[in-house]
Amino acid sequence: MPAVKAGIQVRERHTKHWAPEFKKLRRLKVQKVKLPDFRENDNISELTPDQIRSRMKEQGLLPPRSWMERPITISATGAVFEPYIPPEGDGKLSSLTFGGAKQSMEFLSKKSKSMLAVRKIRSFEDNFSPSTFAEEAQDIYIKAHKALAEKDYDTLHQCVTELCFPLMTDDLKMCTTRWQFLKSLEPPRVVHARCTDIINKENIFSQVTVRFHTQQTLAVYDRFGRLMYGSEVVAKDVVEYVVFEKHLANSYGLWRIHEKIIPDWMPVREPGRKTYVQQKPVVETEPVADSAVPANPTEQSAAVA
Repeated sequence: MPAVKAGIQVRERHTKHWAPEFKKLRRLKVQKVKLPDFRENDNISELTPDQIRSRMKEQGLLPPRSWMERPITISATGAVFEPYIPPEGDGKLSSLTFGGAKQSMEFLSKKSKSMLAVRKIRSFEDNFSPSTFAEEAQDIYIKAHKALAEKDYDTLHQCVTELCFPLMTDDLKMCTTRWQFLKSLEPPRVVHARCTDIINKENIFSQVTVRFHTQQTLAVYDRFGRLMYGSEVVAKDVVEYVVFEKHLANSYGLWRIHEKIIPDWMPVREPGRKTYVQQKPVVETEPVADSAVPANPTEQSAAVA
């Protein structure tokens, strides 16, 4: 029967709870649990296609595909193909000396393959030129190292490949880096260029090696603020051979740092000074002998007597 309150009819259900704000909790008080059916046939080979379809639909599973292919994207290669071998003593020998003239002649003899690779790059980039690319590569080099010092990994991903990123960041996760580019002692130049295809003939990658002779400052501090390597005041002359890679088949590909060539004749770099927890000295205490206790059985029997 409708109730009358202040002259207004209000229809109320007798099944409605008197406290509706807790109806969600009352609904969750009872949980439906699907118990396993042990009489169900688990052998899928004996089920009909309709039974398999209904069971997968009940469990929310998608039907299996007849192939196991997965889409992958190869945006960078895994190594340097035909790496450039830097001449021994580079950056120290003058072109007027016998050793410097010999290096120049060897460079000219290896230039033919690089010219063919440059021609292949120009088929994808009409405005590519080794002289102008060296300046562009130096800008990428400076941008990448500034992003590494500032730990700007989004910008660093745009400047380095997937192979180079862990090589640059793994050892500096718990460190503070101070890096500064001062000047170029020699203009950067392209010394090596190669192209190769992966999987098919149209999927072409290009690698260009650029020589940098610059002056830089580098200081690496550990997590406690102690200097591990380098100095922020002392500038050093650095000769580097940096490999830049680009996926030519990708119309949106970028030139990125791929790897750095370290020759075998290069001297071993001085290791950084690491900080360790100082161990507490262990003090060995000598056992104190009790004078009341006899040292041997003869003295013990005499003491008893």
